[in-house]
Amino acid sequence: MTKINVEIDGLVCAVEAESTISDAVPLFGHPYASGASVCVVKKKTKEESAPTKEFTIQTSKGVLVIELKDPNSISSQIWMKNYSNLKFPVLLENSNAVSFGPFECDYDVQKANKRFRKFDVLLGAGGFDPAQTTLIFCKKEHYAEYGTPADGVFATLIAGRTNLEKLKRGDVIESIEPHKEDDADLKGFCTSDLSVRLEDGDRLITYAEIELSPHSPKGAETFYALTKDGTYQIHSTAFAFRSDDTLQGEPCDYENFEPRKTGTVSIRTAGTGRGRVYISTANRASSLLHSVIGHVVHGMELPYFSGAGGKFSVETSPPHIMLLGHTLEESKELLDTVDVKFLHDGYDGPDNVIVDQDPATTLEVLQKGEVFVTAVPRSKLIEVEFYYDLAPKTIEFFRHAIELKTKPIGALPSSMIYEDTYIFKAEKEAEKYKEIMPENTPKDVVKACDLGVTNQSAKRMGYVGVRLADESMFGPTGEKFDATNIIGRVLNPENLKTLEEGDRIYIKEVYGESAKRLILGIKTGDDSEIGDELDNESLQKPAGE
Repeated sequence: MTKINVEIDGLVCAVEAESTISDAVPLFGHPYASGASVCVVKKKTKEESAPTKEFTIQTSKGVLVIELKDPNSISSQIWMKNYSNLKFPVLLENSNAVSFGPFECDYDVQKANKRFRKFDVLLGAGGFDPAQTTLIFCKKEHYAEYGTPADGVFATLIAGRTNLEKLKRGDVIESIEPHKEDDADLKGFCTSDLSVRLEDGDRLITYAEIELSPHSPKGAETFYALTKDGTYQIHSTAFAFRSDDTLQGEPCDYENFEPRKTGTVSIRTAGTGRGRVYISTANRASSLLHSVIGHVVHGMELPYFSGAGGKFSVETSPPHIMLLGHTLEESKELLDTVDVKFLHDGYDGPDNVIVDQDPATTLEVLQKGEVFVTAVPRSKLIEVEFYYDLAPKTIEFFRHAIELKTKPIGALPSSMIYEDTYIFKAEKEAEKYKEIMPENTPKDVVKACDLGVTNQSAKRMGYVGVRLADESMFGPTGEKFDATNIIGRVLNPENLKTLEEGDRIYIKEVYGESAKRLILGIKTGDDSEIGDELDNESLQKPAGE
């Protein structure tokens, strides 16, 4: 049969002419998560190439980056003809704007008082003479009569905004260069439909490899938690980024101040959107709100061509070393392969399970060359299935409070035990800054093993409880039904029976159908293997082992 040549993650191979994506994906054994999108890329012809819209202006006070609104507008055309020769000093500077020039142009001057917004970029004619044209950057919203061409504002300052405030008389433009994104001359698409047929010359990208920064051990650990199912989900997009908002609201320390070049992975550490993770799809300046945690070293086409609602497979380098939830024996086998010394304390019987590790982050473990873990009997481990479709907000509160959003095991100290009732209180006092509105409150009866959280209609909000028998009067925390939010159920209640007040239990989530629907965004029924995959997360061997 006829063969066609395709490139799969950088490796060229010949496949049958009727081959589909599903035929090509497994050929080299590259990482691919079921249901994730892959990217098919084709080279654009010159006629299809988009005009450059972004320019980097190097000044004596730092970089300014502008983006043209319409490359075909009058001002943009003037800019395109002249930008390489605009190495001019600051002509005027005040609280409203900074201008560079002058230089000679030819256009019809508009004599009108117009409104300009902060970070607008325009051309203005000094004395309404286009031979005295200046390049103007607006520092705040104001009205002025600059003598612009008919289109007025032709660009926006998109990066280097703090540098704009530094510019004074005596500063100069040193150079102006057009910026082309790495994929600007490509055309492609992302799809999760693996029945799409491939054509000769197609490039297929099945996964993105993220190399995590040694300067950001805590941020890297957040990224491991974010991608524990092997995918990066895209919740929002803009010209300069694709963000995964799964862990929005989770705290993360600022660790690494670095420019956000195309392919940079960063996490917002403060303000609105704290905990969001970004992949940069355009060059941007460093930010005091965005800590750089890694870089895409393969498969940048996936975030570049992906849209909101999609997800793609990721592989992290180095692989995640998260020992919580695993046995001492499993962990020692892994650590021997990466030459890390293994120290342990606590229970070492045949049914042990690790509940703590120090250092807590993969990068610190590798840098130190050793890790110390604590293990307990498996009887201390409580398995919980959450009702995501019934109490999503309270579950988010609980998982945040015991750090189950970023770790596979969460700790929960017992507060009170009586008869068949067990009440707990998380060490993190999340109720002081998070609401617990009534949600999925019981009606007639609380079933045995239901897990409840006291909501904010009662004084002891944030307490967690479970009963081992049905109850028709009070919830699992001893509160009335309307003060109780039912968030899930305990699957192994027998492990509670030996518990004493002050003891600590350890929570492990078991992924039920609602978790697969609402967290993973997959169809249930034939995808039980994905639940197994998540139950065995975070004990990865290096590639090739």
